[in-house]
Amino acid sequence: MDWVKSFQNAVDYIEEHITEPTDYERIAREMNVSSFYFQKIFSILCGFTVGEYIRNRRLTLAGSELVSTDEKIIDIALKYGYDTPEGFTRAFTRFHGAAPNAVRKNGAALRSFARLSVSISVKGGSSMDYKIMKKEAFTIIAKEQRFTKIEDVQGRSDIPAFWTQCHDDGTVKYLAENGKKDGVLGGCVVGMCMEDSTKVKDFPYLIGAEYAGGDVPDGYKTVDVPSAEWAVFDIGSLSPENIQRAWHNIFAEFFPSSPYKPAGNFDLEVYPTDSYKGEIWISVEKK
Repeated sequence: MDWVKSFQNAVDYIEEHITEPTDYERIAREMNVSSFYFQKIFSILCGFTVGEYIRNRRLTLAGSELVSTDEKIIDIALKYGYDTPEGFTRAFTRFHGAAPNAVRKNGAALRSFARLSVSISVKGGSSMDYKIMKKEAFTIIAKEQRFTKIEDVQGRSDIPAFWTQCHDDGTVKYLAENGKKDGVLGGCVVGMCMEDSTKVKDFPYLIGAEYAGGDVPDGYKTVDVPSAEWAVFDIGSLSPENIQRAWHNIFAEFFPSSPYKPAGNFDLEVYPTDSYKGEIWISVEKK
């Protein structure tokens, strides 16, 4: 299915079921990807999370009903997923800048968060250096940190803080010195995001290098990465802005027009230890 159309289908499903409990797995099926990957794609493309979108849309619709109907405030709160009047009032006031009672009584101005409409904007002139490579299975040795939401893995301060910690405590130095030099990763240090099918409420991010064998020190773990086809993108010079721009362009420009789609297994940010440039590797499969 067309990438843009399938993403719009997922957004439409959200809107059609906006008053129901959020079923991330069911939403993601509209795009034929996992819940983990849909949340990641959504966050990268939109600049806000699926949860933020749903919350803002519910509060927008709740505000409209508040001023256009005689429904009780508690009934509107329950309809849009709030179990108590207090919780609804706090969320409503943060979003609209006025409490529900004040809006109904005094006609205070309301804030509107528009429904998403997905399209490709032709900007022209941009290019993206990439290659498709088949790589044999390999194992990485890494330190892991778990995040409560996939959106925290992408575009937030959590990952840079984890990298800073691993630089400061000697992890990155250990990986650079002990990673396998003649393997698939060529001695690079990597940041790896992967889906953990055994967990539904948190996700792992790992900083590692290719495992060369031997003892695994305390605090480290090994992870087997199966043989896969990878789309490899050149980041260029390393900076948070460059890395985020590369992720956005991959999902906004490459995948919509490519015969490939993410396989949804592993994503790697690959950093050579002898340069200030890097690559993004995404496991892919044919659409």
